[in-house]
Amino acid sequence: MHINRRALLGTAAAAAATSLPLVRARAEAPSLKIGVLTDLSGPYKDLAGPQAIQAVYQALEDYGAAAKGLKVEVISADHQNKPDVGAGIARQWYDREGVDIIVEVANSGVALAVAGVAKEKNKVYINSGAATSDLTGANCNGNTIHWAYDTYMLAKSTGGALAKAGGDSWFFITADYAFGHALQRDTTGFIEASGGKVVGSIAYPFPGTTDFSSMLLQAQNSGAKVLGISNAGTDTINTIKQAKEFGITMTLAGLLLFISDVHALGLETAQGIVLTDSFYWDMNDRTRAFSARLQKKFPSGRPTMVDAGVYSSTLHWLKVAGDAGVPFMKGSGTEVVARLKAMPTDDDCFGQGIIRADGRKIHPSYLWKIKKPSESKGPWDYYAPVSFTPADQAFRPLAAGGCPLVKA
Repeated sequence: MHINRRALLGTAAAAAATSLPLVRARAEAPSLKIGVLTDLSGPYKDLAGPQAIQAVYQALEDYGAAAKGLKVEVISADHQNKPDVGAGIARQWYDREGVDIIVEVANSGVALAVAGVAKEKNKVYINSGAATSDLTGANCNGNTIHWAYDTYMLAKSTGGALAKAGGDSWFFITADYAFGHALQRDTTGFIEASGGKVVGSIAYPFPGTTDFSSMLLQAQNSGAKVLGISNAGTDTINTIKQAKEFGITMTLAGLLLFISDVHALGLETAQGIVLTDSFYWDMNDRTRAFSARLQKKFPSGRPTMVDAGVYSSTLHWLKVAGDAGVPFMKGSGTEVVARLKAMPTDDDCFGQGIIRADGRKIHPSYLWKIKKPSESKGPWDYYAPVSFTPADQAFRPLAAGGCPLVKA
């Protein structure tokens, strides 16, 4: 297991003239610790990974932790897209490393495992990178919050829009683990509600699959109008590239496509694909301001909605820490999560929002179409707006998820 440690915005060293008792008092001041559990070496590295870690530091900087006398340490680790590895790191962090909150976790299988550990240890976990809507459904708990997006939101926005526009027959290529199956399941619900049907699907081994050619040919031969790409990261990039190379004529539905994927594909290949994203760096003045600040720490890219979610959730947690105090934040995880839910959210990435009883963070979602090369005005100018889903309609209705925290 690879763990990097970095202390951020800690208590400043005392000046030479400061008395020894004061130095000792400052050194022993209670501190908080954030653990960023992410993909640092696999298919989700570019949509989360190092840039998500920098988003935590940006939240600390924007909150002004040092000026407010709040000492926070950040550590990070690679979960390797393995639930047992992720759960093991979470236990070590909570039990022996003094971690007060785990953020990110870009893998649904790992996220479900970490949520279970957070419940077991009565600690706090805020997910941004994993998509499965089960985190706020049957598998919800009082220690977990789901922030940026989920499979229901993606399915409703992208799948629902394509189905209503005439895409009444679908074939899915699906990553064979919790995320892929949840995304296909939720999208199928909107397809069938619109009178469409799923004519076939293939679940492929994840991670490790790079050749999608036989699956793409089977999809084309199925006669379906729409290819539902139920994967993410480098798998999505490879699927789309190979679909173009094989001359697949189906409409490509990038059910979870990030701006980092579009950048890797290039507009010549990605143009015309529709996608859902709850955050786009060039959406408004606030998103542009945040992106410009983060770009100083990570100049080679633009933030994805995972990065935005990590920043937004960390900033919200810090605001609660400022109000409630360090001892409270190091206490009962369920009480901390209840306090997080009670405070409305507001930040440069998502604007104003709330956290529901089931742990679902609520904000609008947006349907975008990838621009043609001739339409782009410069680097990373990739998205053209198609439609907007208000916050109160973007996610699964509170009573429909089966979360035991929701009282009838």
